[in-house]
Amino acid sequence: MKWVTRANVKVDRVACPWLIKRFIDPEAEFLFVPEEKLLETARAENATPFDAPRLPEVRLNHRDRGCTFEAIMEDFKLVDPALHRLALIVRAADIKDEANVAPEGAGLRAIAEGFSLLRIPDEERLKWQFPLYDALHEYARHSTK
Repeated sequence: MKWVTRANVKVDRVACPWLIKRFIDPEAEFLFVPEEKLLETARAENATPFDAPRLPEVRLNHRDRGCTFEAIMEDFKLVDPALHRLALIVRAADIKDEANVAPEGAGLRAIAEGFSLLRIPDEERLKWQFPLYDALHEYARHSTK
């Protein structure tokens, strides 16, 4: 499957590709485009758009108080308790009004901002940050026992 989101990925737009690759589609391809080209690119590439809160047409988006990571978990029926714990960390890092749901969110937000400041391509950000999410998932797995 192809997936498309806004360029200049940070927290949720790194966490979602990690979730998709690890738990939904290991062969997934990701496209990163300016927000104004997201829907056009999704149609042209037959790609699933995600994490574009200003575009109500995008189904995989922030919902209620939750982030897109949580919407993907809901739609793909992922019920692993460690993923739910990780989802709270992602929400805390991604949505400022939700920062209190997981204390680890502040550190994840700082790391994501740092990667953004490095100005490396989005594909490289995924490559460098996926091990971070692997480690956070393992942390969450052990902290939910």
